[in-house]
Amino acid sequence: AKPVDVTAKPHVVMVVGVNGVGKTTTIGKMAASKAQEGKSVLIGAADTFRAAAIEQLGIWAQRAGADFVQHKANADPAAVAYDSVMAAQSRGIDHVYIDTAGRLHTKENLMEELKKIKRSIAKVLPDAPHETLLVLDATTGQNAISQAKLVNEALDGITGLALTKLDGTAKGGVVISICKELNLPIQYIGVGEAIEDLQVFDARQYVNALI
Repeated sequence: AKPVDVTAKPHVVMVVGVNGVGKTTTIGKMAASKAQEGKSVLIGAADTFRAAAIEQLGIWAQRAGADFVQHKANADPAAVAYDSVMAAQSRGIDHVYIDTAGRLHTKENLMEELKKIKRSIAKVLPDAPHETLLVLDATTGQNAISQAKLVNEALDGITGLALTKLDGTAKGGVVISICKELNLPIQYIGVGEAIEDLQVFDARQYVNALI
């Protein structure tokens, strides 16, 4: 991955991925990492269809000392995203992480919801989201490629990938196919549950571990 331009304030990251890939945990770890750097952080709980996601994100926000924006369960996710960016702007927050739904009744519904969230963010900040991070489970295999293609097409481009669950036997070799087909950089890998277990991806170390 190339260095990310973080001159915008707030710097908004929209995080996408299907349920179960470790999206919520990844957001929590990224937020905690930025907070440890002395940056102010806000997390927006726009996965309103899964009550556990809101609760889990709230716990991570507390740990990280991050601001937290949530609505009631089943509220409009786009409205949560909009309010999150508005709040971050008014409070002078440095970094914003927006969680998104990972499952709806059909894939088409999910993609339309993600597009709507992206449009809502842009209503507040026309150049946002500044990053769109797709979280993938290293154990998923070939299905990860179809996930990446679908989301990349729907959102007019993902800026990077986070590959989780590399602490087990899975090496996540499928990500090579994703990088080749979609020309997407891997930004982070998750190798455990602790905050420090979300690491910036190092291609040389990864290839050495793979072979």
